[in-house]
Amino acid sequence: MPDLYPLARKILFQMDAEKAHHLTLKGMNLAHKTGLLGFLTGASSESQNHPVEVMGLSFPNRVGLAAGLDKGGTAVDAFGQLGFAHIEVGTVTPRPQPGNEAPRLFRLIEHEAIINRMGFNNPGTTGLLENLEHSTRSSRPFQGILGINIGKNFDTPNENAIDDYVKAFEAVYNKADYVTANLSSPNTAGLRDLQSGEICSKLIEALQQKRSEMMAGEAGKQVPIVIKIAPDLDEAAIESLAKVFNESGVDGVITTNTTISRDSVESHPLGNEKGGLSGAPLTTLSTGVLETLRSSLNREIPIIGSGGVMTVQDAEEKLNAGASLVQVYTGLIYHGPALIRGIAKL
Repeated sequence: MPDLYPLARKILFQMDAEKAHHLTLKGMNLAHKTGLLGFLTGASSESQNHPVEVMGLSFPNRVGLAAGLDKGGTAVDAFGQLGFAHIEVGTVTPRPQPGNEAPRLFRLIEHEAIINRMGFNNPGTTGLLENLEHSTRSSRPFQGILGINIGKNFDTPNENAIDDYVKAFEAVYNKADYVTANLSSPNTAGLRDLQSGEICSKLIEALQQKRSEMMAGEAGKQVPIVIKIAPDLDEAAIESLAKVFNESGVDGVITTNTTISRDSVESHPLGNEKGGLSGAPLTTLSTGVLETLRSSLNREIPIIGSGGVMTVQDAEEKLNAGASLVQVYTGLIYHGPALIRGIAKL
């Protein structure tokens, strides 16, 4: 089947980045509902036949969609048809919030990169669950693993941040196959301070306590708890977090979120825009964090490699560095569904 994404990308890249993003989600949903998405993208169910067990869950293959591309969970079924074995929606906060002022999304095409300062724009947990419930009534529902990425509201002070994470965790628990606590976005003031060993330990303990309560109640299932960290941590900070993860018995770690570094794009006209940088400039930095963490982390705690997965080789390097799964975001925007099909075969 033909892959028309290169043509679609040429058109979309002529538009404002955020407008193109919303148009793409709407177009994907329409194509999915009408049965045309597979034809238009070359998607095939064959890419699903490489299962792997991670965190007690059965993933159809090793490639997933990173959080941030479908914050509101409005296009889960469509993304699933592209070959993703797992889809991580969010980041979602307890209350809806609009995020930062536009413009807040920028393409650095020469670098195959994106800078975003979206700021956790999302419909809140109630809105997300409504969108996901609508998805379950689809004629072609997603059959893979659903991750839900949670965060704190921008106006919640850090001393009360754990309360926000617990609220969000409780709200999405029954719908999620796993839940990721996002402590690493650079676009919510003070959020990355939560990566300190002491605070992170208290957060994991609070989430595990809430999980025990949910399991003792009507939930009846144990949802894995995952922590997503930044790529800008030094070796000592990574080792400190590894100690917290080992002692707490967290279920998984995602390395990494976007970077605040601009070393590789400082000459670009948009290189100094505030926000998190993703894409090709992040590849080496993110994989380095993965390697450092893997060397200090208990072997039974899996790592999901995210950040700068732009090619099949990038995915292979993350798997060789110790990742059990990989996630794609910016790579999909630049290279389309063919990248997902390639990684899914690993």
